[in-house]
Amino acid sequence: MVNDIFAYILKYITSLELTFNWVDFLQIAFLAAVLLFLYRKFIRNTSSEKFVKGLLILVCVWVISEILLRIDLKIIGMFLKAIVTLVSLSLIVIFQPELRRFLGFLGQVDFVSKLFNSNNNSKEQKIDVVKELIESVKFLSKSHTGALIVFQSDLSNTYTDVGTILNADLSTELILTIFHPNTPLHDGAVVINGDKIISAGVLLPLTEDPKLSWKYGTRHRAAIGMSEVSDAACLVVSEETGDVSIAIDGSLKKYEDLVTLKSDLENILGYKEQAEEDKKTIFKINNFMTIKKTPDKK
Repeated sequence: MVNDIFAYILKYITSLELTFNWVDFLQIAFLAAVLLFLYRKFIRNTSSEKFVKGLLILVCVWVISEILLRIDLKIIGMFLKAIVTLVSLSLIVIFQPELRRFLGFLGQVDFVSKLFNSNNNSKEQKIDVVKELIESVKFLSKSHTGALIVFQSDLSNTYTDVGTILNADLSTELILTIFHPNTPLHDGAVVINGDKIISAGVLLPLTEDPKLSWKYGTRHRAAIGMSEVSDAACLVVSEETGDVSIAIDGSLKKYEDLVTLKSDLENILGYKEQAEEDKKTIFKINNFMTIKKTPDKK
């Protein structure tokens, strides 16, 4: 039987009129490039990769069934062909939602721009850090929920070992959940790096400045202390008054409105374009705020 299969394949190949020229080569290269692009863009490292491999196996089985039918092994060939037909029809029913989404994607006006946008997924899913933080602070301040958030670019000088490692995407819901009074992590600080919440429930060093007013609570002292020993910026929400403050380089600034807070956060986190080269470095904003340690009413 094996000899018959090879004999049929050899006979089929010799019967073809292979007039291969540069036009055919360009067509093959174009199809290969398109298939490779689609594979890397939409299939590789996704749940669809196994599905595509299954389709390739299905195509191979169909080819084998056709070969078996041509060499008069009709029972096995018809059986395999029936299996391929049945599975193909089943796939249309099973993957109906995916096919509907795919057709909807093809019908979008900006389909071409999305197709050739190499950073499509990262741009669509990019987290608006400042927006999430402002929404969180707005609710925390209104509900008088105490919070301490540390923004740090260099994680080598942090105290995350005494906290709970999260490595989670930053979101308003997660921040509010962490600082909810009934959660185990609400008493500590949250360390944020980029758009990730690295850890929560972190214990920070308290400032030892004897001139600091007694009106400042533990959160404010921890924020100032952390900013004294590192390049971190620490955002504090007072549990008693709902006041919002940011500590940088051992100094504390209280905010009266969210507009100013948003502007400062954009500068601190490096999201706002700045003219001077030294202001492009995260957290190096010594000239940005001139803050004195004057006792602010909580």
